[in-house]
Amino acid sequence: MLKGKSILIVEDDEKIRNLMKLYLVNAGFEIWEAEDGRQAKEVFLKMDPCFMIVDLMLPFIQGEDLCTWVRTDQKSEIPLIMVTAKTSEADRINGLKMGADDYVTKPFSPGELVARVETVLRRTENHCNKISYRGLTIKPIKKEVKFEGTPINLTTHEFKLLYYLMKNPNRILSRDQILDELYPNQERNVIDRTIDVHVGKLREKLREKSEVDFIETIRGMGYRFAAY
Repeated sequence: MLKGKSILIVEDDEKIRNLMKLYLVNAGFEIWEAEDGRQAKEVFLKMDPCFMIVDLMLPFIQGEDLCTWVRTDQKSEIPLIMVTAKTSEADRINGLKMGADDYVTKPFSPGELVARVETVLRRTENHCNKISYRGLTIKPIKKEVKFEGTPINLTTHEFKLLYYLMKNPNRILSRDQILDELYPNQERNVIDRTIDVHVGKLREKLREKSEVDFIETIRGMGYRFAAY
């Protein structure tokens, strides 16, 4: 599943950055931007993206040093594509040795870049086992939820509910479907109004950190996570 993946684009050329953003947003990705290496570090630490696209020629901190910081200092296995005007085989090999998962030379086709991102994400899915929409990120393995870097403390059932909704973005889920997810059949001695209670408490906690209404009530049908 590629939906719900957030990408940090680090590129000082605004036109190129906007072009990449346009194509990646149309492909269903959430985009964070940085125009130099220092800003990239700040966004990386705050937003914890699922993927990075890094231009090597950057102000303040070069792309090579940024990649080294990500891999060595942060000990992150985040999927990463380097973008550069350097075209020699030696440059390409050096980039891959520094931890890049792919290497794209300028000028490039935005459509090809999207395809490369999707390919790398499929290959490295275990390194990015999280979902992110509109600043809300959930990590199922670590049992973490954050909004724009700020942790949100949830109960076990609230976490399972949010994860189930975010795995099915913009899809209406009935109370029965949610009950089956939260309470296996052998434990099913609860009523569907229990889901309303869980949703209400989850909404309260999300609204404490964000003004975004992530969970929509669809009258007579159920609930939907608004990923748009």
